[in-house]
Amino acid sequence: MTTERLVIVGGDAAGMSAASQARRTKGRDELEIVAFERGHFSSYSACGIPYWVAGDVEGPDRLIARSPEEHRARDIDLRMRTEVTELDLAGGRVRSLDLESGTESWTGFDKLVIATGARPVRPALPGIDAPGVHGVQTLDDGRALLDSLSRARGRRAVVIGAGYIGVEMAEALLRHGFEVTVVDRSEQPMSTLDPDMGRLVHEAMTSMGITVVTGAAVTGVLTDDGGAVRAVATQDAEYPADVVVLGIGVEPETTLARAAGLPLGDHGGLLTDLSMRVRGRDAVWAGGDCVEVLDLVSGRERHIALGTHANKHGQIIGANAAGGYGTFPGVVGTAVSKVCDLEIARTGLREKDARAVGLKYVTATVESTSRAGYFPGAAPMTVKMLAEYRTGRLLGVQIVGREGAAKRVDIAAVALTASMTVEAMTALDLGYAPPFSPVWDPVLVAARKAVAAVRRAGV
Repeated sequence: MTTERLVIVGGDAAGMSAASQARRTKGRDELEIVAFERGHFSSYSACGIPYWVAGDVEGPDRLIARSPEEHRARDIDLRMRTEVTELDLAGGRVRSLDLESGTESWTGFDKLVIATGARPVRPALPGIDAPGVHGVQTLDDGRALLDSLSRARGRRAVVIGAGYIGVEMAEALLRHGFEVTVVDRSEQPMSTLDPDMGRLVHEAMTSMGITVVTGAAVTGVLTDDGGAVRAVATQDAEYPADVVVLGIGVEPETTLARAAGLPLGDHGGLLTDLSMRVRGRDAVWAGGDCVEVLDLVSGRERHIALGTHANKHGQIIGANAAGGYGTFPGVVGTAVSKVCDLEIARTGLREKDARAVGLKYVTATVESTSRAGYFPGAAPMTVKMLAEYRTGRLLGVQIVGREGAAKRVDIAAVALTASMTVEAMTALDLGYAPPFSPVWDPVLVAARKAVAAVRRAGV
């Protein structure tokens, strides 16, 4: 019996899910699995880092789903602190560097998985690499930030960027007793929402004591005579800082793939087919934050860095690489977040997304409560819904509110995946009891209002 070798570049969600699924599909006599991870940790939750920093989670061990030792016990040769520096696709091998010993070596493969993840956007600005400026992508990043917080001379922090990581890190820094300023170049925080919904986030963050500066592009990080961070500068102002956190977002880490001539999309991510096989390559797969995926609503490729997708990609890749079968049809763009007690959710298209792909639409926005209005603990929420002009097909939903708001977006995510119309949504048989929902759930109230908007637009 011939034993094939599967080499995996990247030891986090997609990579190790692929390794585990491949091992479940084929035994060690049929398939040898070698995985490379340049960091100190494997199979961890990057999404949990802000909550570790905030103190909600004891870490980093609590964020690790499976240790290197556990993977090795399953006959997966996981090589930690080893960085792959070159993909030789023609020769069927990868070059790697042992970061502890400095030793380089080549490892051959029959099949290859690229799961190199994403890297924090770090714009080429003066002072951006100064001590005290932190990205938050790996557990090593989280540990470095906590060390920096404990050593900070003052209690002033600036977060550059007001996306998911930015708002989550603003809360974490606030809970460490820092005076927090968030600076973002967009009109409102959370540019993954429409500006009218982002304004609600802005108002809530301000009420929590976070200073939110919008419409301001950062021009540099200012340092003192010793090179330490002292402020973040925009064109019009300076914001004092003892610690700076980058919350600008992430971009696909495809340096190796680009050098190897593999196909990349408009967002810099690897392009794959439905089986997660890299386009044009029979024995190379890719998944996780380094790939672009099909948006089922817009019909275009997009880059979404989420552990949920990465784990699904990994399972599909592992099955296919080991001779099984699976496909990943695409996404609808669902995401949830929070800052203090404010919950933020979206799925599907924003208004500008719909315009970009040529869709004409109507909108409906409603204010409701998480429970029956008379029930103790009922909290306000705002739901915005987009529906296609004439057809009434659901295009997107955004929700901002207090406890019980965010996960309601899952109703819309299912409806989007099923290509439902807003009229069909109004008949959904959702669970009801006063402690959980009003008689008409807020999502269904928005759907009813969207139906009326579609009818008016069609007159």
